[in-house]
Amino acid sequence: MTTDNENEVPFEDAMLELEKIVEKLEKGDVPLEKAITYYQEGMKLSKVCSDKLVNVQDKMTKIMNEQGETVPFDIQEEE
Repeated sequence: MTTDNENEVPFEDAMLELEKIVEKLEKGDVPLEKAITYYQEGMKLSKVCSDKLVNVQDKMTKIMNEQGETVPFDIQEEE
């Protein structure tokens, strides 16, 4: 899933691809060179997802402020 602009990848697609990479790496039967490539791609996808979540959080805070809410909007991450 290498694209010229990773930020254009929909969040859901990036998460699905990231999950596939994690599954492959968890199996442990991936050659070292391929594992490194998967890891690098996973880190890129992780950053794309993180950036998108921060963007959504900023937008939600702005929307809530426009409605008179004073409590910041925080996205709860799964543990």
